[in-house]
Amino acid sequence: MRDFSTFVENVSIKHIDWFTLTNDCMKLHFYLRFHTSYGQSLWISGNTEELGNNDPANAVPMTYLNEEFWHFSTDIKRKDLAKNVTYKYLLKNADGNLLEEWGQDRMLDTSRKDVEELQMTDTWNHAGEFENTFYSAPFREILLPAASSKTRATADKSYTHTFRVKAPLLQKQEVICLLGSSEKLGEWETANPVLMSREDDWWTVRLDLSGSSFPLSYKYGVYNTKDKEFIRFEQTNNRLVISDAAPGKVTILHDGFVQLPNNTWKGAGVAIPVFSLRTKNGLGVGEFNDIRQLVDWAKTTGLKLIQLLPVNDTTATHTWMDSYPYAAISAFALHPLFVHLPAIAGKEHAGVLSGLKKKQKALNELAVVDYEQVMELKLPLLKELYEVMGTDCFRSEDYKKFYEGNKHWLQPYSAFCFFRDKYGSSVFEDWKSNSVYVQEEIAKLSDPRSAAAKELGFYCFVQYHLHLQLKDAVDYAHKKGVVIKGDIPIGIYRNGCDAWMEPDLYNMDWQAGAPPDDFAATGQNWGFPTYNWKRMEDDGFAWWKQRFEQMSNYFDAFRIDHILGFFRIWEIPRDSVWGLLGHF
Repeated sequence: MRDFSTFVENVSIKHIDWFTLTNDCMKLHFYLRFHTSYGQSLWISGNTEELGNNDPANAVPMTYLNEEFWHFSTDIKRKDLAKNVTYKYLLKNADGNLLEEWGQDRMLDTSRKDVEELQMTDTWNHAGEFENTFYSAPFREILLPAASSKTRATADKSYTHTFRVKAPLLQKQEVICLLGSSEKLGEWETANPVLMSREDDWWTVRLDLSGSSFPLSYKYGVYNTKDKEFIRFEQTNNRLVISDAAPGKVTILHDGFVQLPNNTWKGAGVAIPVFSLRTKNGLGVGEFNDIRQLVDWAKTTGLKLIQLLPVNDTTATHTWMDSYPYAAISAFALHPLFVHLPAIAGKEHAGVLSGLKKKQKALNELAVVDYEQVMELKLPLLKELYEVMGTDCFRSEDYKKFYEGNKHWLQPYSAFCFFRDKYGSSVFEDWKSNSVYVQEEIAKLSDPRSAAAKELGFYCFVQYHLHLQLKDAVDYAHKKGVVIKGDIPIGIYRNGCDAWMEPDLYNMDWQAGAPPDDFAATGQNWGFPTYNWKRMEDDGFAWWKQRFEQMSNYFDAFRIDHILGFFRIWEIPRDSVWGLLGHF
């Protein structure tokens, strides 16, 4: 540690002399706490030219300093400081693979014009840190939107050090405070600690430590502002400030997370298929509209999360065989089974549904969901509503926005459904025309002047209203403090729109399953083609990114069915019946 202190002191003196001659730049020092293994190296990437313009390929190498720190220094033009300078660290393993740290929230404080030198002392943010969970969108926006009390720390005008740390699980009226071995830090006196204030995710305080002896030790603690009582110290060894308080220099300490017990938040949830949420308002099956009642129940019982089984369209044969939720004809389209017809019709077109009561009562009294009857009843009614509402729907700005935002999958999906119904099969290889997807042909087919445009428009109309209804249910859940989790099957349906559009993304001559075991002596054959990961990598896994983006319109988290399939899959020939003749 003495070597590091001497190193910093010598470097600082040289840089201050240099700035006396050249004041159009600022000197930046980055010190990262990280214990590397042999063959590993650390790099830094940021949104300036000196830091590689956020391109990992242009990340800047750091220098090994000692077992505790890596270091990098650079000069940055003051004109570039007009924008917020952000940065992050990367770890390069011995095999050359780059691993980015978690988060996008490291930012330089360049507000003071009298500062000639900035020194960052940082802690690597490992993606697997438990506390990172509480900074994900479900917690930030729904579960923990205002869990911490607000207080305003007294900042020194001419500060020399900025302390920044995260603490996601504070109770009401609790704030983070700072105590340490200098007079400015209260000499460890808990009766009057230095209170910190919340700036975005960081608890922050800016102090003038001039006159302090370095290195100085410190810890973070928890303070109750209502009772004016110190609660506890963090559970860790003393932290150290090594960098001094030289003139023209500011040190920023990003200290990661306060070391506090992480078992103070508990939550439970329920997993359920939408079709089972049957109410008297439904049509023999649970619908998106019925999620509201489940949310009310979850709120009453204290549950924090609802997980829904897959909700994608599985309409391949128009028979009961389509009821299997893990064989979706589209990884993006929602299932018409879950649409609530009265929500589409409204009062103006309620007459279309006037003769529905008797059939609705009969379907609702069944002990099980009759998939075929429900679909045979809903689809014709949807087409009647489309006839009287379609034109006005397509003219609306909200629909236009929906269509443009989802065109990449909605246009081919509507064409796929059109050909499926035209040829009576979803097996596109057997279609008399368009068995091979050609984007230009589908674009012409979808043109409003096309003879088939109205028929294709029906599927877009249905998807739009499914989108509105699911989004409305999710928004309701969020208002009640409940998060919604979705379910992503690892495989895609062989005779679906995704395989039709881009068959080269999948190994169509193979199928996924499981090897023989104590539960299935002949193995398992799931029938889904395996992924051509090499081909997917060529475009940066664009299909997966689009799929996750689509799901994120509705879901706060995802369950990936058979997530192991991202790393290995039991692959068997396409003509195999059992799962015996396979390999990983």
